Amino acid sequence: MNVSVAKENILKKIRKALSNSTPLPFPNSEGNHSIFHPAQQELEIEFAEQCTKLQGKFIYCLNTKELGIQLNSVIQHNKWTKLFCCEEKLAILLKDDLQISCPHNDLATCDASITSCEFLIARTGSIVLSAAQQSGRTVSVYAPIHICVAYTDQLVYDIKDGLQLLKEKYLQGLPSLVTFATGPSRTADIEKTLVVGVHGPKEVYVFLVESKQHA
Repeated sequence: MNVSVAKENILKKIRKALSNSTPLPFPNSEGNHSIFHPAQQELEIEFAEQCTKLQGKFIYCLNTKELGIQLNSVIQHNKWTKLFCCEEKLAILLKDDLQISCPHNDLATCDASITSCEFLIARTGSIVLSAAQQSGRTVSVYAPIHICVAYTDQLVYDIKDGLQLLKEKYLQGLPSLVTFATGPSRTADIEKTLVVGVHGPKEVYVFLVESKQHA
């Protein structure tokens, strides 16, 4: 058979197939319902449990004053002196309200970085970050310790809830990068031995503050 004739026969079959819609063989297999059970407890508790299960460190704060006490306590206990924060609003909060100065401007040599976040995912204990934040793509990854300051009104149950809120927040288009950070960096590539802190921070702290303090 001529090659061009064979090609035309194939194209005819494709056109015919496309002109007649084929019903899904398993119509209930791609529903919009989540395969996960809905939240059985408060989101704060769910997030705390999932975060700590994955070696994250969770601190709940009733207000900004308690945030300052708890954060200062962690900093002093670990003897961190080189704190990096490039988010203007967060840096002002740290300096003016919490008496914590972040003058260190070299991410590569800092003791710890402090960032905000877009949302927290309770079901997985994940921090949602994006390139639209002033901290950008690198701050939460390159620092040896990542400290995230978040508020209870940023908690959502599942990943799809966080993605929906991101779409609503950025109506002109999602940021070029959205990251879901879940606990410290972990890998078992080397002889199947779990190693922490290889591709990212070796420790992650989440300070969760009551939303009434979130300006």
